[in-house]
Amino acid sequence: MILLLSIALVVGTLIGTVGVGGVLLIPALTAFAHIDVHQAMATALFTFIFTGITGTALFQRKGTIEWRVATPVCAGALVFAFVGAWLNSLTAARTLALLLAAIIIFAGAYTLASWRRAGNAAFEGRPRAQRILLTGIGSFSGFGSGLTGVGGPALSVPLMMLFGFPALVSIGASQVIQIIAAVSGTLGNLRFGSIDFELAAPVTVVEMLGVLIGSRLAHSVNQTLLKKFVGMACMPVGLLVIARALGWL
Repeated sequence: MILLLSIALVVGTLIGTVGVGGVLLIPALTAFAHIDVHQAMATALFTFIFTGITGTALFQRKGTIEWRVATPVCAGALVFAFVGAWLNSLTAARTLALLLAAIIIFAGAYTLASWRRAGNAAFEGRPRAQRILLTGIGSFSGFGSGLTGVGGPALSVPLMMLFGFPALVSIGASQVIQIIAAVSGTLGNLRFGSIDFELAAPVTVVEMLGVLIGSRLAHSVNQTLLKKFVGMACMPVGLLVIARALGWL
């Protein structure tokens, strides 16, 4: 439990700082709490409701949430996170583990590559087209969140930055999408899956403390250094999840 809560603190800090970080919680739950991958994904997703609420409140206080960006992203996530949770209940544990590993490695590769796009965000000056793009990003992120339990930011932050949205805007929006994707996905898991609420309680409290720390870091420290740290953590974790899923460990 000490190891699990230590990782939960790191996860919360990374969620508050760079958005990407929740991907590390599910392997920790399966390794240290000894629950199966379906329940670990559902339990992790439930905790992200509260990290999202905490992060949204803190970022809103700093004035770094652009609601014209966050709103269409959340609208897309609202429906598709529930659909993802439904498909989670129908998918084999090994397949889910491999999908999770792919998302973890994608997040790690993204942070290490530090993708940047010069100039304005995609479709700047064309608000309707930009809203459609952001809704699509939210739909994809929400679906992936419900399917694998990683939380929307693991996908929304890399995709938004790939399309030229500023880092802090992307991370601010990711705090809000956590709430929408996690609530929608959790409703699906309550219907189709299983959540360990007893385990989720201490993990959530520690994660929220981490988000508080991370929010302060996000507005004060070098983002490039933090992204590289996340990338270096995600890559080996993703490979470890693959090895366990394939029975190599």
